[in-house]
Amino acid sequence: MSLSLYEATVPLLLGTLAKLDALLDKAAASGISGSEIVEARLTPDMLPFSKQIQITSDTAKGAVARLAGVENPAMADTETTLPELKDRIAKTVAFIEGVDKAAFDGADDRDVVVKLPSFDLHWVGRDYLRQYVLPNFYFHTSIAYALLRLKGVQIGKSDFLPVDPSAVRPKS
Repeated sequence: MSLSLYEATVPLLLGTLAKLDALLDKAAASGISGSEIVEARLTPDMLPFSKQIQITSDTAKGAVARLAGVENPAMADTETTLPELKDRIAKTVAFIEGVDKAAFDGADDRDVVVKLPSFDLHWVGRDYLRQYVLPNFYFHTSIAYALLRLKGVQIGKSDFLPVDPSAVRPKS
């Protein structure tokens, strides 16, 4: 049995976005200033926490839009609070959930172009997912997690990994 591009993309994105949303809840409940978290950086020349969430969102919705051949919804990147970042994640999830699974038919070989300021990147769907989407998505999600840890939010690996509870089995 082979894994469809839909199955290799959508459940992973949704599971991780759900974990990221829960991380924002823990950050909000931590007693640490929301503005301190939103502006957090590992180093001065690094993008802040808010941008890590925005790029994670952009990568997820862009992947689904490009692979499904549908319009990628624009988001303004103006979020400056934890509630605004949570709202962005909710909008991203709603978009992904609203894309018909059948739209992914043929996505493995669909031409995908990512336009950057200085050049365009070209792939077929399966290579776009492996070489760009998943590494970029998990890079920015991991940085967001690391920034929350740096600021003192009490989280651990289980708060990050999108493990399906039905996969957990007691030791025999």
